[in-house]
Amino acid sequence: MTDIRVADAQRGNLTDRYAPSWLKPYARLARWDRPIGWWLLLIPCWWSAALASASAGAALPNIVHLVLFFVGAVAMRGAGCTYNDIVDRDLDAGVARTRSRPIPSGAVSVRAAKIFLLVQALVGLAVLLSFNGFTILLGIASLAVVAAYPFMKRITDWPQSVLGLAFSWGALMGWAAWHGSLALPPILLFAGGVAWTIGYDTIYALQDKEDDAIMGVRSTARLFGDRTPLFVGLFYAVATLFFAVSFWTAGVGWIAWAGLALGTLQLMVQVRSIDVNNGDKALHLFKSNRSFGLVVFLGLVLDGFF
Repeated sequence: MTDIRVADAQRGNLTDRYAPSWLKPYARLARWDRPIGWWLLLIPCWWSAALASASAGAALPNIVHLVLFFVGAVAMRGAGCTYNDIVDRDLDAGVARTRSRPIPSGAVSVRAAKIFLLVQALVGLAVLLSFNGFTILLGIASLAVVAAYPFMKRITDWPQSVLGLAFSWGALMGWAAWHGSLALPPILLFAGGVAWTIGYDTIYALQDKEDDAIMGVRSTARLFGDRTPLFVGLFYAVATLFFAVSFWTAGVGWIAWAGLALGTLQLMVQVRSIDVNNGDKALHLFKSNRSFGLVVFLGLVLDGFF
């Protein structure tokens, strides 16, 4: 099997260095060579788990839940990317950044990709079945959003909003796994997550705006154009507001607030650094959202000790 590296993967990543040759195309299909995606899917789960434990007065989030969310995020992000690549294989072949992906490059057949999708989905299902009944139903409900997302770039300028729904769903799951129900704090956290995702995925989409225009692919990056920094700043501000009200209704302490404040500074630096014509910088800024998410999570965890 031909070893074709994906164009936007970081050179020297663990997949390229250590995965056996037969596994590499599938690892790239699942984006294991680009872990930022599963980080961004995982972080709202961890936020929600930490917020739930803080609201209950516990010193730490449920460690088993954190591990399960990690496994589930890696599996379901991989499944989502595999599904997206099956649906988008013709579009990907026409975009410079994506034509080296496993399906359009010929490294993985569509049939093999579908089998791999099923395997990853079964891992995700096994994780989901480890939670309470309410959380299981909540997780199943997210599948409709995940299934719809790849088609949104064909029919709306706002596909990032649908991605926001999918990637922020974990903000509901962590709370539900602890309490067996939902309440205002996780709903507000979810709303903030949607706005945050629209912001960072708009930055990500700056990399492809020229090719997207040729292929007819729609995005908020194309919609906002030169006003992208303004709109990303607005979405980040809305996200921060929702996060703050979520924290307030959950009754967290000063360390959690300090984590949110520090994270907000990181978002402000992102906005000031956006260059709508620099794809490499856009990718760097997009990836820096992991730092924002982990700072906020760390603040929530440390808050439980005091």
